[in-house]
Amino acid sequence: MIKKVVLRQMGGSIGTTLPKEIADRFHLKKGDEVYITETDRGILITPYDPEFDKAMAVYEKGAKKYRHALNELAK
Repeated sequence: MIKKVVLRQMGGSIGTTLPKEIADRFHLKKGDEVYITETDRGILITPYDPEFDKAMAVYEKGAKKYRHALNELAK
């Protein structure tokens, strides 16, 4: 889905509004955080933390290595 939005001056920054259908589709509400990333194709705005994948990879490695200890702790 492609939507055109207009950039506006907001204090010392530039901002825009998200169309309601996009906000609803991604369950975004006032006060939610989104992440902006530069890509080779332009700007990506996402509600998903790009650092989360890295954190999960570290967790999965540790969980696999210490699964027996974690099972004991869960009892």
